[in-house]
Amino acid sequence: MTPRPRNGSRSADACVIGGGLVGMAIALGLQRHGLSVAVLDEGDIALRASRGNFGLVWVQGKGDTQPAYASITRRSARLWPDLAGRLQEQTGIDVQLQQRGGLYLCLTEDELEARRRMLARMRDAAGGDYPHETLDLPQVRDYFPDIGDWVSGATWCPEDGHLNPLLLLRALTERFRAQGGVIDNGGRVQAIDRHGESFRITTPTGAWSCAKVVLAAGLGNRELAPQVGLSAPVFPNRGQVLIAERVRPFLHYPTGHVRQTGEGTVQIGDSKEDVGFDSGTTTDVMAHIARRAVRLFPLLRDVRMVRAWGALRVMTPDGYPVYEASRDCPGAYLVTCHSGVTLGALHEGPLADWIARDDTDLPLEEFHAQRFAL
Repeated sequence: MTPRPRNGSRSADACVIGGGLVGMAIALGLQRHGLSVAVLDEGDIALRASRGNFGLVWVQGKGDTQPAYASITRRSARLWPDLAGRLQEQTGIDVQLQQRGGLYLCLTEDELEARRRMLARMRDAAGGDYPHETLDLPQVRDYFPDIGDWVSGATWCPEDGHLNPLLLLRALTERFRAQGGVIDNGGRVQAIDRHGESFRITTPTGAWSCAKVVLAAGLGNRELAPQVGLSAPVFPNRGQVLIAERVRPFLHYPTGHVRQTGEGTVQIGDSKEDVGFDSGTTTDVMAHIARRAVRLFPLLRDVRMVRAWGALRVMTPDGYPVYEASRDCPGAYLVTCHSGVTLGALHEGPLADWIARDDTDLPLEEFHAQRFAL
């Protein structure tokens, strides 16, 4: 339990609102610039999309209608080995990063052909630099001998990978605290006010003052953003996940629907539901994702399911992030995305550099929220 700050005002160079994967990665990156940082978090009652993250460091297909998003996704994937190595050296926590490639499995020829065409368009948009392959079923069996006969084929990308998102959140948090970072997890931020060149942030445990404030509160950004002259048109989308018991290693590469963790359990998911703020589970969706998994890997028919949960993705109307600095309140930044693991290395690196120094070579104009007002 993190000690709560005393009632009254405390100060930091920067306050990051939101202590999930996005907020903690940015907070750690800001510390690299010598800033004192406080993370203001709602605590265990938060919706916490990070708890339901599937753990993919996924490149293929990301940004199929937005080349700038494809570019930053690939950049983050390239930065991941360095971040994972630093976290293990600094905390002793292995986040179980593996980047040997990944496969998106297709059950019909039409699905496979649609994937092939999409990735070909992305390759053309990248000037030919977008490595991937389309595999038929015999070729898929070279990767997965236990693949089911229902599978028509797969698309393969050598830049894909996966890790353990819970270990990642723990490593980010431990490193942040070890460097003097403070986490105030006493409740939801109540108000953000601009006073001269600083901000006053009111929380249930008292007030904070800071020169920079970063909104990384997921779905909570919708209410917070207008307080600093920004807009966060985010909404929830539920995903449900099944966890199967530990089994022998059979999935040596991640897929878009099934992956095997470092501990040997099998994670199954990829449902998408517009159900508001309901983060529960339903038998019909669980049955659907289980049936698909069994068609992909028939051996799962005899494996016992041991856990299930639902979590809410943080979505925008076009599915892409919002990275924006406030013009009305200089020093305020909005960060919203639904790929906290894939983009985690980007957030800890170039994005945190931008927030700390107000300069970057990232194509941020494409990710301003003004695009939704057009």
